[in-house]
Amino acid sequence: MSILLTGSSGFLGKNLIHEISKENLVYTLNRNSGDFVCDLSKDIPQFNIDFDCVIHAAGCAHLVPSNLDDEKLIFNSNICGTVNLLKGLEINKIPKRFVFISSVSVYGLEFGFNINENHELLATEPYGLSKIESEKIISQWCTNNDVICTILRLPLVIGKDPIGNLRSMFIAIEKGYYFNIGGGSTKRSMVLASDVAKYILVASSVGGTYNLTDGQNPSFYDLSKKISKMYNKKNVYNIPIFLAYLIAYIGDLFGNLIPLNSRRLKKILSSLTFDDTKAKQFFGWDPQSIIKNDIF
Repeated sequence: MSILLTGSSGFLGKNLIHEISKENLVYTLNRNSGDFVCDLSKDIPQFNIDFDCVIHAAGCAHLVPSNLDDEKLIFNSNICGTVNLLKGLEINKIPKRFVFISSVSVYGLEFGFNINENHELLATEPYGLSKIESEKIISQWCTNNDVICTILRLPLVIGKDPIGNLRSMFIAIEKGYYFNIGGGSTKRSMVLASDVAKYILVASSVGGTYNLTDGQNPSFYDLSKKISKMYNKKNVYNIPIFLAYLIAYIGDLFGNLIPLNSRRLKKILSSLTFDDTKAKQFFGWDPQSIIKNDIF
C-alpha cells in the first residue's frame, strides 16, 4: 500500500516506519524533515501522491503544561494539526483508511482496573482534551468521506531509546537514585511499540476504537527490576509508604524543591489498567509481555 505517516521522527513513529516499510511504500510528514515538510499546527500540507492509508501519529505528547502558552501549544499541535491534515487530504485524494494514534488519557482517570473503550471520556487536562476533540473530528470526517476509521488508544509505550517519564526512570536507575514506594506493587498498562507497529495495518482494515496493552500490566517493581538487570544494577531501593507520605507532606510545603508531593504520591500509588479484549476479538491482537520480552 501507499501510506502516509505523520510524526515519523517521533519515538513511536520510528518504530512504525521500521515495520510498515518492509512491505509498503511509506511517505513521511514531519515539521522539519521527511517526504513532506509541514508544520501541521500552522499550515495545510500539499500532497502530490494518492495514499491508500494515513497513519496520524504526529502531535504534542510529552509536555506538561505550566502556563497558557503550553496549553495553546498542545491544542494547536493536536487539534489544529489534525484539522489541517484532513484539509490537505481533501484537496488531494481521500484515502481508504485512516488510523489515529490516540491515548488512554482521554478517559481522564488516575486509578482503575480493566477500563474498556465504553468508559466515559472524562479528561480535564489539555492533552487528554485535545485527543478527545481530535478523535471526534477524525471520526466525523471519516464517516462523511466513507473512510475506514481506526483509533488506537495507547498507554505508556515501551521500546528502545524511550522518551518522557520512562527515559527519566532509565536514567535514575542507571545512576542509582531511583526508588520504589511501598514495594512498587502499583500496576500500569503498557504496550510495546513494536507490537503497535506489527498490528497497525491489520487494525486499519477493520476500523473501530481500541485500547492496546501488553495484556500483563506490569508493576513498577517488575519494570524497575528488568531495567536494573539491563544495567547490571542491584534491585532498586524501596521507601516505606509512611516515609513517602512524610516526604510528600514536606513537598507540599516547599513546592518544586522536593521531587514528591501528595498529588504525585497518590498517582504513584494508584494502579491504572486498561482492557484490550476488544482488539483481540476484532483483529487478533496478540501482544508480547514487556517483562518477559528482551526489548531493551
